[in-house]
Amino acid sequence: MSRLSFLEQEIEKIKEAGQLITIRTISSAQGAWFVADGKKVLNMCSNNYLGFANHEALKQAAKKAIDEFGVGPGAVRTISGTQTLHIELERKLAGFKRTEAAIVLQSGFQANAATIPALVGEGDLIFSDELNHASIIDGCRLTKARVVRYKHNNAEDLDAKMKAEASSGRRLVVTDGVFSMDGDIAPLPELLEVARKHGAMTMVDDAHGEGVLGEAGRGAVDHFGLVGEIDVEIGTLSKAFGVLGGFVAGPKVLIDFLRQRARPFLFSTGLSPADVAACIAAVEILEQSDELVRRLWDNADYFKRSMQQQGWDLGKTQTPITPVMVGDEHKAAQLSKDLFSAGVYAQSIQFPTVPKGMARLRVMISAAHERSDLDFAVSKFGECGKALGLI
Repeated sequence: MSRLSFLEQEIEKIKEAGQLITIRTISSAQGAWFVADGKKVLNMCSNNYLGFANHEALKQAAKKAIDEFGVGPGAVRTISGTQTLHIELERKLAGFKRTEAAIVLQSGFQANAATIPALVGEGDLIFSDELNHASIIDGCRLTKARVVRYKHNNAEDLDAKMKAEASSGRRLVVTDGVFSMDGDIAPLPELLEVARKHGAMTMVDDAHGEGVLGEAGRGAVDHFGLVGEIDVEIGTLSKAFGVLGGFVAGPKVLIDFLRQRARPFLFSTGLSPADVAACIAAVEILEQSDELVRRLWDNADYFKRSMQQQGWDLGKTQTPITPVMVGDEHKAAQLSKDLFSAGVYAQSIQFPTVPKGMARLRVMISAAHERSDLDFAVSKFGECGKALGLI
């Protein structure tokens, strides 16, 4: 018997609980419609908020970069892998975020893994929202700091938790800017007030706020008028920016220190020239116009109103992230399958991504969607939802 045979039993348990993830294969470019498992379907669950993943300007920038710089940087950035494109992107991001400096990493996940252990360690305290993203949780685990979880988006509970903790070490308050499964926004002004009261650093992971909230998509910190007030901003280049990578933006001293001590930066090769050039093009488009951001919000508002009129529970979303709440894992999975058969691609989300009994289809609206696309999706949700007795 194989020493890994126990994994077969674990997979069976996942199936029985209705938690098996169906991973479909995409064979076309990302867009409002694409081909999944050989079938053309309406794409309603991509993080491609602004349609940048197949934007002509980004594609041309990537092709040009390959001609000039090749396909890879050739080494970690501290040895011989930092190219002029990396420096230009970091300068562009710092300007876009209105911070002193920025550093680009391989992913948003890596940005958290790089930053949190660099800021706190043994004898320090981290105060983390109980619904923070897995990358924050794992970043905290990489430190020897003690983690104290506070109630979701609850500044009063954060205050109480910080009062109860006596420590002479550093303190860090960390939260998502926009929570990816529910679409709600962290109350940053209230959290910042509490953090300052207790002498703590503040850090916001704005993966789902970049390109969505604030002036021309500058994020949740800009949305609340707190530019320069939050110590550390984490962003991703794989969602609204449509490409790949992550970044940290903040004071120059923070970025200088991360260049010296952030392990994912020091020990892993940086982004390819094509990725970096495409990201530069995305930032330049947003610097020139907020048209795509406005279109995104118009589409999101229209879709959510239409779904609510059908009787769907959309949770507590405040953003284009639209959780269609089902509850039961088996029914959520079946709704996703039925929608796919009807031409709509919307994956079910269940435990462990969300708590048991809170299964949903997380619908992601895009600026690439036409009004007719949204009408089609709403009609199919209605048909399939009624057939399953969900509405």
